[in-house]
Amino acid sequence: MIVVICVLIMIICLLPMVNLLARSLSSNEYLIRHEVYLWPKGFNTSAYTTVFKDPKYLRSFGWTAFLTFVCTFLSLLMSTLCAYPLIFSQLKGRKIFNVIITITMFFNAGTIPNYLLMQNLKLLDNPLVLIVPGCLSVYNMIILRSFFYGIPDSLREAAEIDGASYWTILWNVYIPLSKPVLATLALFYAVGRWNGYSDALMFMKKEQFYPLQLLIYNILQNVNQIEVTTQEGFSTPGLQESIRAAVVMFSTVPILCIYPFLQKYFIQCVTIGAVKE
Repeated sequence: MIVVICVLIMIICLLPMVNLLARSLSSNEYLIRHEVYLWPKGFNTSAYTTVFKDPKYLRSFGWTAFLTFVCTFLSLLMSTLCAYPLIFSQLKGRKIFNVIITITMFFNAGTIPNYLLMQNLKLLDNPLVLIVPGCLSVYNMIILRSFFYGIPDSLREAAEIDGASYWTILWNVYIPLSKPVLATLALFYAVGRWNGYSDALMFMKKEQFYPLQLLIYNILQNVNQIEVTTQEGFSTPGLQESIRAAVVMFSTVPILCIYPFLQKYFIQCVTIGAVKE
């Protein structure tokens, strides 16, 4: 029964992607007649040709990939630098710091105060507005801190006896032992940044800094205003539908390719602590 349920869930998750792929590779007449479901009809790659030749999509894709890499690296760095000191009992004010950090998970100023804050910090229409505000997730930091708590104190004490500094202990003891949780958090941060568009929607007006998801959002929101002109000089609704599907596939497949490389770390992190000896 468990296998059957898992297979059904897998099929339910894959069907939309299969349908999307079929629509992106189908010809216009079949799309107009709504005859495309799970298999392409009238195989046609003109939608992907249009996407790859349009500098708007390629620029947005490159910018989003750069954002994802930078934000993931900075988020892991900030999470580590925040979580590591909080595991030391001799840290003065540790309880106060924990309370202050935790409060931010439950209370938020709201959209308008955040907008005014970005305005006062001169971050509106600045690429840094897509990096700085989201470079630390308190929830992910707490996960990392909890993992650090699980590392035996004897390892740290042995390093201290050998004369290792706090930075040396972090780099040579905690970081190597935390690869599973760091890989898992990297996946969370990368997927969150790749799929993020609300911050750019609120704080960014320069189209050259639009992430890929915001570009797709604008396309889907203004679907009636999009006109795709063929070589004959007229627009075709079917080609519009095909291009929308191709753009969604273009933005989804790259982030899916990351999962196989981090899957073993993700599973290892999930199963840590499941068995006690």
